[in-house]
Amino acid sequence: MLKVGLTGGIGCGKTTVANLFAEKGVPVIDADQISRQLVEPDRPVFWAIVRHFGEDVLLDGQLNRRILKERIFLRPDEREWLENLLHPLIYQEIQGQVASFSAPYCLLVVPLLLETGRRDLVDRLLVVDCPPEVQRQRIGIRDGLDDKTINLILAAQLSREQRLAAADDVVENFDELAALRPQIDRLHCRYSGQGFSP
Repeated sequence: MLKVGLTGGIGCGKTTVANLFAEKGVPVIDADQISRQLVEPDRPVFWAIVRHFGEDVLLDGQLNRRILKERIFLRPDEREWLENLLHPLIYQEIQGQVASFSAPYCLLVVPLLLETGRRDLVDRLLVVDCPPEVQRQRIGIRDGLDDKTINLILAAQLSREQRLAAADDVVENFDELAALRPQIDRLHCRYSGQGFSP
């Protein structure tokens, strides 16, 4: 089975693209969803995070993801601590799920696939791309973060140029959903028939 890694900068529309593939019946594994499951209140990882960061990262008994995000991007050492805790567990779960699939290909949505040095996890790399100004606008609207925090998040990720240089395939998500569908249709045909050289 072909493993396609879907990545892109924050706010580029990875979830939207993944949903369009899922509509076609493609098995999709989302690293962010796995991460959210790992930090649910009944899980050991949740308590490890609370012990490390303190109870001020909680809201109504759940992790306050906005506060935690601001904290870790202000302190690179804290971000590294959290990534060292979560990433091995996330990749272990991804590999377990992939082993259970039976399909021509599956999609692994991993925002930090390149940053974590796990390009080897996939056979092809699909990058969702959009201009930086669109990216910033989407982050601000979706996450309610200030410019300083947005800048810190973007600085922690690879540049647009680095992602595009690493890509086997690119989806341009600049504006309308209608412009995405033909791109997904073409890629679905190629991935299903594996119509490309290895």
